[in-house]
Amino acid sequence: MSAQKYSVNQHLIETLLSWVKSGEIAIPEIQRPFVWDATKVRDLMDSLYQGFPVGYIIAWRNPTVKLKDGSLAEGKKVLIDGQQRVTALTAAIAGQQVVNQDYQQVRIRIAFHPIEERFEVSNPAIEKDKTWLPDIAPIVNGEQRSYKVARDYLELNPDVKEDLVFERLDRLCDITKKQIGLIELAADLDIETVTEIFIRINSKGVVLSQADFVMSKIAANEEFDGNTLRKAIDYFCHLSIAPEFYAHIENNDKAFVQTEYFKAMRWLKSENDDLYDPSYSDMLRVAFTTKFNRGRLSDLVGLLSGRNFETRSYEKEIEEASFKTLSEGVKEFINETHFKRFLMIVRSAGYVDSSMIGSVNALNFAYVLYLKLKRDLGNNPNIESWVRRWFVMSLLTGRYSGSPESRFDKDIKAVHDRPFAEVLAEIEAADLSDAFWDFGLPQALNTSSVNAPAIKVFWAAQANRGDKGFLSKDITVRDMLTHHGDIHHIFPKNFLKQRGLLRSKYNQVANYVYVQQEVNIKIGDTAPAAYMAKVFDQCQQGAAHYGAIISLDDLKANLAANCLPDDLAAYQPEQFETFLTERRRLMAQKIKQYYCCLLYTSDAAD
Repeated sequence: MSAQKYSVNQHLIETLLSWVKSGEIAIPEIQRPFVWDATKVRDLMDSLYQGFPVGYIIAWRNPTVKLKDGSLAEGKKVLIDGQQRVTALTAAIAGQQVVNQDYQQVRIRIAFHPIEERFEVSNPAIEKDKTWLPDIAPIVNGEQRSYKVARDYLELNPDVKEDLVFERLDRLCDITKKQIGLIELAADLDIETVTEIFIRINSKGVVLSQADFVMSKIAANEEFDGNTLRKAIDYFCHLSIAPEFYAHIENNDKAFVQTEYFKAMRWLKSENDDLYDPSYSDMLRVAFTTKFNRGRLSDLVGLLSGRNFETRSYEKEIEEASFKTLSEGVKEFINETHFKRFLMIVRSAGYVDSSMIGSVNALNFAYVLYLKLKRDLGNNPNIESWVRRWFVMSLLTGRYSGSPESRFDKDIKAVHDRPFAEVLAEIEAADLSDAFWDFGLPQALNTSSVNAPAIKVFWAAQANRGDKGFLSKDITVRDMLTHHGDIHHIFPKNFLKQRGLLRSKYNQVANYVYVQQEVNIKIGDTAPAAYMAKVFDQCQQGAAHYGAIISLDDLKANLAANCLPDDLAAYQPEQFETFLTERRRLMAQKIKQYYCCLLYTSDAAD
């Protein structure tokens, strides 16, 4: 019989906070900044007040894990999962400052309304309201005596019942007497076993947990300079979002400034492109998949531990080689030329705004593909068009929407073992058949969700082809996507609502078109038959009213570019469903033409 690998116990909140204060519970160096919204802290306090369960935290007695203060854990309970909840408790109850996503120290103050028994994030209005206690921390942690707080409150609110206030404050202070579950993992477990346990306990966070454990493994390894590698990943991700963080690194991490990693990412200090802001999970996934030809991050944990997958033994040589290879992958990822060229490829496909990319894993694998093909094939002129086509194909088919690790693993092995053109052709034959273009894609466009991949591919197609907005002579869809222009209902929303149509009908994506704001305002709630009649009149008379088109040829071209039937003016309200069916067909045709031309799209389009 195998030994128990963990223990589960309930502990008082006050005990947990005392352990954090004394260092008995230690936060690993790799743990993320506090990312919870303040309202989640409020909700946690309310749950404790109501006596609701607040889940478990997981800790591991491991002497090799490096802590935030630079020391090793040695016998302490290392917090593996639950940092956000523990940090929320120390912020709201102990009154400690937290480090937010911008690496700034902030104070989160939670207010309490004794009469209504309600919690809220403190703000200037609450601070001025005598019915609120603007900060529960000094009350709950004992800095202020609840008896005095109650007396002061009653002075300000004389109409409130004395017993009620005392009862509510006692209940508030009892928050620290509520319990939280602690799963404590055995000290002799290796990080691979800990990873497996965590995944099984908390299956909702499999991808994130694997990345967290990889980062923990990297950070704990000083023999092969793992902590410097960890910083390179973390700093790049932060700089991509906040270039101003460059000065913080320069001023506070002199050792890292001297590394090759820092020299390679200096270009980020003046970079404001947000098309691809990778997380540390994204970076790990790309670097690992590219260099190791594997897709499962659990394999990376094993490799960084020196695992020989054939003999099931652990070898120092494999550990050293894995750290070196991963380091090379990270350097390839952060290389300015690679990164910017890849983004240019994405943009040349029509994806000019991050909101258009519904799957970051599609973006990740496209970058994997670019880096691998570039390394394997050098300056092969087909690489960029191949990457562009694969990227759009994966978005259009939702290739990485479910079980992305398994798909990554399968795809990278296929690309590694066989000529790329052969792999792509095989996937297209299977997933992009005539049935897909003629039936599957129009059906995918039968939706009211603007986040549906098919509509985003359609807009990318318009951006790629340089199409003008509806009834626009000069303003392109690309411009409107970039600057978040107006989306117009071809059959206006209120026009259809008045006829009893539901939101799911009038908000069909096939009823959407990008249009200049002034044109959208002028059309208002007018039916297409009415406003299109005026558009035809302006083409006859040469006086623009809706947009700037005054030529029938230009109007015909504009309707075609926006996949609108030539006879749009003839469609009556009762023909709305017929219109939607026809437009979906036209949109699907355009997407097909766009996709087939991607292989030949010039990057000069950017």
